[in-house]
Amino acid sequence: MIGHTEIAEALLIRRIEESFLELFSQGKLNGTVHTCVGQEFSAVAFSGQLSKKDFVFSNHRCHGHYISYTKDYPGLLAELLGKKTGVCGGVGSSQHLQNGNFYSNGIQGGIVPLAAGMALANKLQNNGNIGIVFIGDGTLGEGILYETLNIISLWKLPLLVVCENNFYAQSTFQKDNLSGNILKRADAFSIKTFESNTWEIEDLFIMAKSSIEFVRENKEPAFHLVNTYRLNPHSKGDDDRDPKEINKYKEKDFLVQLSKADPTTYEKYLKDINAKISVALKSISEEEELSLSGYLGEKQTENAEKSWSPMPVMKERQVTLLNKFFDETLMTNKKAIFIGEDVKSPYGGAFKVAKGLSEKYPSQVFTTPISEAAITGIGNGLALGGFKPIIEIMFGDFIILALDQIINHASKIHHMYNRKVRCPIVIRTAMGGRRGYGPTHSQTLDRFLIGIDNVKVIALNTLINPATIYKAVHAETDPVIVIENKSDYGKFIGAVKAVNYRFLVNNDRYPVVKISPLSSKPNLTIVTYGGMVGEVVDSLAGLFYECNFKPEVLVLSKINPVDYTDIVKSVGITEKIVVIEEGSSIGGVASEIISSVAELISFPISSLKIGALSVPIPSVKSLENQVLPSSKIIINAIKEYFK
Repeated sequence: MIGHTEIAEALLIRRIEESFLELFSQGKLNGTVHTCVGQEFSAVAFSGQLSKKDFVFSNHRCHGHYISYTKDYPGLLAELLGKKTGVCGGVGSSQHLQNGNFYSNGIQGGIVPLAAGMALANKLQNNGNIGIVFIGDGTLGEGILYETLNIISLWKLPLLVVCENNFYAQSTFQKDNLSGNILKRADAFSIKTFESNTWEIEDLFIMAKSSIEFVRENKEPAFHLVNTYRLNPHSKGDDDRDPKEINKYKEKDFLVQLSKADPTTYEKYLKDINAKISVALKSISEEEELSLSGYLGEKQTENAEKSWSPMPVMKERQVTLLNKFFDETLMTNKKAIFIGEDVKSPYGGAFKVAKGLSEKYPSQVFTTPISEAAITGIGNGLALGGFKPIIEIMFGDFIILALDQIINHASKIHHMYNRKVRCPIVIRTAMGGRRGYGPTHSQTLDRFLIGIDNVKVIALNTLINPATIYKAVHAETDPVIVIENKSDYGKFIGAVKAVNYRFLVNNDRYPVVKISPLSSKPNLTIVTYGGMVGEVVDSLAGLFYECNFKPEVLVLSKINPVDYTDIVKSVGITEKIVVIEEGSSIGGVASEIISSVAELISFPISSLKIGALSVPIPSVKSLENQVLPSSKIIINAIKEYFK
């Protein structure tokens, strides 16, 4: 039977939620709030029956789950009041909370693969801990949910998905946005299902305990449907529902019934709870808000003392060196997890980077369904769970499918949760053309990635040992995207040469290669990266003979954020800069570099962008060679611009 503790906690949640609405009406709260009035016992029944070593992922309507799991209602009050003593220093407010093993985010569906990743972390450690992810019936419209249900069933992950079905997705009634039977959706993935509601309280607690125990004992997922109803609007005042419908459910509500059946007991509960909230609010009102410097934290710096040395020549292909690096990494770091589509041996991935890895490290290499968004989210969850996930997106064209997980989760986790946790996920992908794969398998989409805050974007090239770059990547504590060019996999590292030029590499964490004339000062700066290196080097002789240019070429490894030290120094001598990229240069890497250099230099400079034509990349070789920038196109473009 439920007792005093459960009733008091449910009423505490309700009064906290009502307090938020009161504070909003007084102009004391900023942003929005999504209350769970009417749904409180679902939070108490599930969150309240977990161990603190278990985890919870929740959504925009997370206050009840948070209070029941953490008991930290003062921290929640302080968070929404914008105080630095809040759960996340006031940064996350109503929807973005993190405390111990509790996480929430307001993006519908996006939290589910993170929870799966955390469940995978628990399974890999064999620690007996489980997790709950709370979703609403509106989330059933999100495709990433089904990607994740498939994977948690395939991999038997100890995760309980609790669907709080309040019959509305914001303002849209269920009959207008949901087809079929909710439980059959989980059944389709062979996931055990449970069902209860928030009006039969005793049964709710019994069934919640049963579903939790099922996941813990069987070490596999379950899906628990909780039929419920929110008595308040979606957020502060946006309610178009029929008042008669709301009143019908209000009459069924346990706490409303208690207030009528036993008003004396109810008022005693209420008096004690209101007093606690009043004391907390009085203390919180005197607290400070987080400063900008406290929010931003310290920035990572590059090597203060730069040095240059001759670039080594290696007798191995890039793909071989990549495979060796990941082999060594998986062998020496048992927290390193390699995940991707078709990476299992004997196939070893589309470009054979993972060849043989699954045979040597079967517990660390996971081949997946075609689910780019879900596997990226699982990587995020693994990273939060203390692992170092390496996610392979087979073709760079497909990384667009994972952008929500990169932008709204991975990139935000550290600052959104007030720098309490980090997300050291590594996302690798193969970009570029020149293989005849056509419009949807040949793109260079770097421009969509370089503007994502708190995500480093690294580009491999054929001049630097990829292991050097990946060692730096592996040491990062925040998200990194690594772009590998398809046409470079089979090339030997350091084999590119140019007569009368020296090749030097610096000691940056992500090295820059400088290709300079041997016997004279350069009169043009070229900046490039990735798969364009060979074409740029091949253009050097032609640029001299046809244009009288002796360029200094700077090959970047890190394209976000860019270290402009070497670029500015070179342009300070040449007063001319050309930035060459394989993708379309509209809003791309070249645009960003040129605009930043112009800001950093105090005198006028001449600048040129060279990139692919702004059309889909054709498969036919003769056309592909004309659409993508080649050495001939580079020479002609520079000759025409600087004539």
